[in-house]
Parts: sequence; structure tokens; C-alpha cells
Amino acid sequence: MGQKPGWVAMLRAVNVGGNGKVPMAGLRELASALEFEGVKTVVNSGNLAFCARAKSAAELEKKIAAGCQEKFGVTTDAFVRSEKEWKAVIAANPFLGEAKSDPARLVVMPLHHEPTGDAIQGLQKTAAGLGREQIRCIGRELFMFYPDGQADTQLTIKLIEKVLGTTGTGRNWNTVQKLLAALA
Repeated sequence: MGQKPGWVAMLRAVNVGGNGKVPMAGLRELASALEFEGVKTVVNSGNLAFCARAKSAAELEKKIAAGCQEKFGVTTDAFVRSEKEWKAVIAANPFLGEAKSDPARLVVMPLHHEPTGDAIQGLQKTAAGLGREQIRCIGRELFMFYPDGQADTQLTIKLIEKVLGTTGTGRNWNTVQKLLAALA
């Protein structure tokens, strides 16, 4: 995506259920005002691919979240991964068959912090008692396969965050792939 490092950013809980309205054209304007280059939005759920010089993903997360508050009046968290990290997330996918056969039901949840082993075990135990969902946590990413879809699942983001002790935002495998393509 140019000479500066490539990044992906995902906003938490925007344009869902009428809450947290962030227009994608406005998000691109905000990113440009933050001096990001090659800015592309992906689907309408607050996803960006861009190039920027930054000391860290945390620095970009703070800038994007503050910009959304200022420009749109929306309080949100941003989850940022470098291009190299995003490619590693895709390569680490433990649900390769599901990614091919039912990508809309495979969700990657970038997390702010890597959960402890005890927290991951607690989530696996909780998930096993709720339904047919399958989960694997690899570093700061939680991979979840919802064979019956997410509409009626009891394995909600709110529950996941409570058990893991960190926040996250989910993207289905189709969106994960689109973000990678937008970096090209």
C-alpha cells in the first residue's frame, strides 16, 4: 500500500442496530485528516485499511477512537493490526475447512489484550456448555465458528469479554479477507 507501513483498523459496535453511526465517507475523511494514506473502507461496519507511520498500533487506536468521538460524537474502541500481524492472523486460522465452506459463520475477534490461559480455559468451558460453537484463542485473536449462526447464540461478545477480561470486536471471515485485499 505504499511506502509507509500498512495497517487495518476495526471499530467496535458502529453502524450496528442503529447505534454508533459512522458514515464510511466520513471515516475516510477522518483517516485522511489523521494523515493516513491510501485509505480504504471495507463494508459498512467501521473497517479501514491504510498506510501510516506510527510508533505502535496503540498510538493509532487512540487517534482513531479520539477522532470518532470528536467528528461523529461516537464513543468506540479501535482495534489496529499491522499488515504483517493481519497476515499472521489469517495464517493462524485453526478453522480452515469452515473458512472455505461457511466463511460467514467463522468470526475473528481481535482483542485488546492477550487473555490468560485460565481465562481461555474458562471461556472454552463456558462455550462447551452453551451450544455447538467452537472457539480457539491464538494470541490476541479469538477465532469462533458458529455452526448455527450468531442470531440465537448464547456465546455473545458481552459474555466473551466478561470471561476473558478484555474487549474485542468481531469480523466474519469474508470481512477479514476483504481487509487483507484492501491492503494490496
